[in-house]
Amino acid sequence: MPWWHYLLDVIGALLLVLILYTIVLVARRRFLARNGGTFEVSYRLHTGNSGSGWLLGLGRFRGESLEWFRIFSFSLRPKRVWDRRRLELVGRREPTAMERLALFADHTVVICHIDGDEVELAMNPASVTGFQAWLESPPPRSPSIV
Repeated sequence: MPWWHYLLDVIGALLLVLILYTIVLVARRRFLARNGGTFEVSYRLHTGNSGSGWLLGLGRFRGESLEWFRIFSFSLRPKRVWDRRRLELVGRREPTAMERLALFADHTVVICHIDGDEVELAMNPASVTGFQAWLESPPPRSPSIV
């Protein structure tokens, strides 16, 4: 068999793996979104360097917590979980030019504090509004503040 037959076999196998990877990612995203409340949100892992450290992901509101999943992962478990009662919204800002390359289009950076640590999330304006409403709304069956 000529060498180019082997090359075609390798290319075909790589295309098959790429198609299967895409199908699994789409199925995972649909599975995570089956109960609603999911949105595109990026998480900044490293805040030391300007414009770097961003990871694309999906957020999901689940009870009193915000769960964050990496977008290109097969895992059905969240990579990060933040409790609403400990999360405090500090401010927001527009992404820098370098950050725009790493983030989804039209996302705004939201700065939060949790137990004294800074957490930066990036999401679209509609998601920022939903995130603020979720943070500010009291948990169900909690005593109202008078």
